[in-house]
Amino acid sequence: MSSSSNNLRPPPDQLFADIADYVTKYLIESDEAYRTAQYCLLDTLGCGFLALEYPACTKLLGPVVPGTTVPHGSRVPGTQYELDPVTAAFNIGTIIRWLDFNDTWLAAEWGHPSDNLGAILAVSDFISRRNLQEGKKPLSVRDLLTAMIKAHEIQGVLALANSFNRVGLDHVLLVRIASTAIATQLLGGTREQIINAVSNAWVDGGALRAYRHSPNTGSRKSWAAGDATSRGVQHAFMAIKGEMGYPSALSTKNWGFCDVLFKGNPITLARPLGSYVMEHVLFKISFPAEFHAQTAVEAAFKLHPMVRDRIDDIEQIAITTHESAIRIIDKAGPLHNPADRDHCLQYMVSVALLFGSLTADHYEEETARDLRVDALRARMVVREDSRYSREYLEPDKRSIANAVQIFFKDGSSTEKVEVEYPVGHRRRRAEGIPLLLEKFRKALRCRFPEPQAQNIFELCNDRHRLDSMPVSQFVEQFIPSTVDSLP
Repeated sequence: MSSSSNNLRPPPDQLFADIADYVTKYLIESDEAYRTAQYCLLDTLGCGFLALEYPACTKLLGPVVPGTTVPHGSRVPGTQYELDPVTAAFNIGTIIRWLDFNDTWLAAEWGHPSDNLGAILAVSDFISRRNLQEGKKPLSVRDLLTAMIKAHEIQGVLALANSFNRVGLDHVLLVRIASTAIATQLLGGTREQIINAVSNAWVDGGALRAYRHSPNTGSRKSWAAGDATSRGVQHAFMAIKGEMGYPSALSTKNWGFCDVLFKGNPITLARPLGSYVMEHVLFKISFPAEFHAQTAVEAAFKLHPMVRDRIDDIEQIAITTHESAIRIIDKAGPLHNPADRDHCLQYMVSVALLFGSLTADHYEEETARDLRVDALRARMVVREDSRYSREYLEPDKRSIANAVQIFFKDGSSTEKVEVEYPVGHRRRRAEGIPLLLEKFRKALRCRFPEPQAQNIFELCNDRHRLDSMPVSQFVEQFIPSTVDSLP
């Protein structure tokens, strides 16, 4: 009896077709989505400018081979690098993610949808510059915002019901998928080419989460999204050249993604693709911290005035949180580097209680050597509240609740300070947007002279002017004017 398998090539997996149809046909009509995307664009770029203050980040930037230049290539905002789009996507994606300060999406899977701006901005700048050279119409910032909304939607909706972290895979897998689809569409890819590119992105499998968790937490978590978004651009260019795809790369028995890496479970879309994710995305506004800790830090800020003069009198610090926080950032023992510290709930709460603030500098050695930080960590007890865990996943709430209470040696205690929704949540948009704009203004001043920073800020708040501006002209605003700027 023959053991050969049926070699008939099946139609594309439904997910591939759904993604391709969405990026080529769906019309975004939500003004809220476009308005939020504009804020997201500014905030994401601002995160990148702040990251350029850190040598651990900047050492990874530039061409793969030192000295390589690409005339009329893709620019890296905040620097004078001009690179091929694949390398530029890595650079942009890396500075965006370095400080763990850009937007967040929390569901069965979590992640940072603005990571896709690495691919979107690199490709859009390249296309716009090429089109202008050829006498064609460049892409506008409105086109850029449309691409951002769609990348957010692909990554975020895939995250709603598919938990890759539970099988040990990192969420940057979804950055690669979304970046591949959008980059291929921006480059003029057909429906078939988008399907081919996306199938190859799934064939890549997924990065392990080892670099995000004890005992291996390290700086790769800060450039992993840059790697994923650049890989998406590479897949896009290959598909445009006619490289074949793998139609059942998800569903084929034994060898497909689902059987090999997802315990046989299908990859599903929990809702139709539209503009839901951009409308509901979470901004990190007040401080750089893993998002599951945002409300805990906010609660600790409120307690700081009550405890700053009684640090030695503290007997116990009770943190009430949700299941995802316990699984990701509940961490005891030594913390070896900044990446380890910004993913430790107890470290972030300790710093907030001691100093009443939390900045990226607090993850560096100077603060970590303060003996009071680990002394407070040792007095912390972390417990789950089942309501917090349940409402974290409820579509109409999506809370990220934490509570902190301090107990003193004399038997007294503070109130239990509970914060259910961080300032970057959709429920707190009116409160958050002015703070987000101030965050952007400060980031500009870190990188550009005051006149240039002010001009950029005014441009970015003029929605009509911004929408119609060519992407190439928009990117030009963010190139440092002085020769001693990086690089």
